Amino acid sequence: MVGHSLIYTSTKEPVQQCRSPWTVVYKTNLSTGKTERLTPQGVFDLSPAVSPSGKMVAVASFQSKSWNGEIENLKTDIYVMNVDGEDGLGRKLLIKNGGWPSWGSDNIIFFHRGTEKTLPFNMVETAWGVFRYKISTEETMEVTPKELDAVTPAAISETKVAVATIRQKSRFDNVRVEVQYRHIEIFDTNNAPGMQPVQITQKTRPKTDHYNPFVRDNGGRIGYHRCRSDLLQHGDHIPSNLHKIVSPVKDVGLYRVSGLSPTISKDGSKLAFVDGEFKAVWVADHRGLRIVYDYRGPHRVFSPVWNQNPDKDILYVCIGTSFNADKTLEIYAINNASGDVVQRQRLTYGGYNNAFPSSSPDGSKFVFRSTRDGGVKKYKNLHIMLEAENGQSGIGWETRLTKGPWTDTHCQWSPTGDWIVFSSTRGKPRDADELDNGLDPGYFSVYLVKPSDPMVVIRVMDSMGDLGGHINHPVFSPDGRSIAVTADLAAVSVDPISLPMFMHAVRPYGDIFMIDLDTDNLKNINNFIKGFRRITHSRYECGTPAWTTTLMATATDLDAQAQWNMLPNTTYTPACPYVHLYGGESWHM
Repeated sequence: MVGHSLIYTSTKEPVQQCRSPWTVVYKTNLSTGKTERLTPQGVFDLSPAVSPSGKMVAVASFQSKSWNGEIENLKTDIYVMNVDGEDGLGRKLLIKNGGWPSWGSDNIIFFHRGTEKTLPFNMVETAWGVFRYKISTEETMEVTPKELDAVTPAAISETKVAVATIRQKSRFDNVRVEVQYRHIEIFDTNNAPGMQPVQITQKTRPKTDHYNPFVRDNGGRIGYHRCRSDLLQHGDHIPSNLHKIVSPVKDVGLYRVSGLSPTISKDGSKLAFVDGEFKAVWVADHRGLRIVYDYRGPHRVFSPVWNQNPDKDILYVCIGTSFNADKTLEIYAINNASGDVVQRQRLTYGGYNNAFPSSSPDGSKFVFRSTRDGGVKKYKNLHIMLEAENGQSGIGWETRLTKGPWTDTHCQWSPTGDWIVFSSTRGKPRDADELDNGLDPGYFSVYLVKPSDPMVVIRVMDSMGDLGGHINHPVFSPDGRSIAVTADLAAVSVDPISLPMFMHAVRPYGDIFMIDLDTDNLKNINNFIKGFRRITHSRYECGTPAWTTTLMATATDLDAQAQWNMLPNTTYTPACPYVHLYGGESWHM
């Protein structure tokens, strides 16, 4: 706040250039409603901080640089400009490679910086530290010790700052110990060498992550965000966490519910999702919220999806280690999924990586992606299971739909049955890296293929060949005339290091976008659609969307505080339905 004005970042101005940030700093007078843009045109800023005098604002800026796909260390620069622009903003560069500025005084700015260090086997890791910059002398000093990571500073005075620290990195492959959680600590540059900082949250919740400290009452109080992981008891009534979100597209409603990999039955009566531990499949319908499949083995459960024929009441899931091509992943059917007696049936065999089944409208067949016939490099292509009920045990059980040295994945059969949409790297440049963190480096675009004529393949949304981006998880609208995707088309909307890190988050896909199809004129493979509409503006990763014409029975009153009854039919007691209370989001359109 500056007097009656609020300084903030917004993504309200559309940017049609792919992978350009949308983040712009504005000033709004709360008395008059007048809004001014402080960020110059063609420039994008993050993390605005107002000086104690209220005359200046510091920002972490991309300036005119384009986003390069980085999702941890943005390497922004810190600029300072006047809050009152009547005599010009006076914008100037202060600090190269810095983020999250916080004023200790009109002469002191604290900020964080990530630096890369090389580990054994040529692995690269980012080390984070908090620094202090003195404007009058242009001096920079490191405030936090190099043996720990420190981010998101909140200045208390010219010498004292609260930061979020991680004293020992975790790979999330084992149960974390106390020093591997993110905690709030206070450092003072006046302290004698060797004097320990003041630890705040280690004393209150030692095994909980804490984020983004802020200061109140001239340093008398420190605030912060905290991830909750409260366990629920069977029979409890819990908030459905169903929120109706303002949608920027007038004819498309938008709802958000906690959970991962949502799927809605074609008649809109049933919602299914997996929990944040990838161990249990949950169903919500008119009966309440309950577990329909609880996996206790060494593997995980991924990507539930309903058979398009609601009369069949079949839910498909993938069970295995991961989506990595070297790992085994098999497709199972959960029959009578919303009934009292649930039956599990294995549909694929052979030790391949099989995933993302999607049935034909009548439910008799389903398309899926697999590494079978993918050769030594285990390329992933699309196949059709000809007998959905019998799976691989059926006679003449499978036919191959696509073939090539690339990844075809995230397939969905259209509601009309004419097309199958999928995400593919078949347009990836020849000189692109084969792997990124053990996974495909990107260059995904969206294609359509005719199941009746696999030679007809049409590209409808492009990833842009100069950047290994991600346009993934395409889903059809119920009328088959639009497609929604999760994509990094709008870069990032916040400094990523300020957000929670989850064991399943290899890279953020970004936000949800949609394109409209001219289904009567889908002819040219290179005539892809360049325009898109942004559906979500989230600082967090948006996962797979689900699209329906009918709102679920559990949400007919549109009450965000409506409760689901957690039916006491099992002894399952993880943090339901997510590891952290705000650990996952599903989007329903």
